[in-house]
Amino acid sequence: MIFIAAKWRIRPDDAEAWPEISRSFSEATRAEPGCLWFEWSRSLTDPTEYVLVEAFRDDDAARAHVTSEHFYTAQKELPAHLVETPKIVNFTVPQDDWSELGEMAVDRAG
Repeated sequence: MIFIAAKWRIRPDDAEAWPEISRSFSEATRAEPGCLWFEWSRSLTDPTEYVLVEAFRDDDAARAHVTSEHFYTAQKELPAHLVETPKIVNFTVPQDDWSELGEMAVDRAG
């Protein structure tokens, strides 16, 4: 899968509204056949920073995402709400879902 994490710094006046501002883009992306997940989280230390964690089935799915109409619309509309260009980490991993964090295993039997 293609795994992506991106940090988005939102203009302070738009930070509270960011989930709504990005809603149509997020929902359209989640509906893509090759999207495994597309999830926003907000920083606990910086209220203007959101982290987007997304994954796509393969290169074809990632390509379909960045060439979609909703991606082009987001490219036009979302930068007006940003302080800077988002920072990204993007890599291919040989799996198709989350793995368990063994070091934090939960034992419910005991």
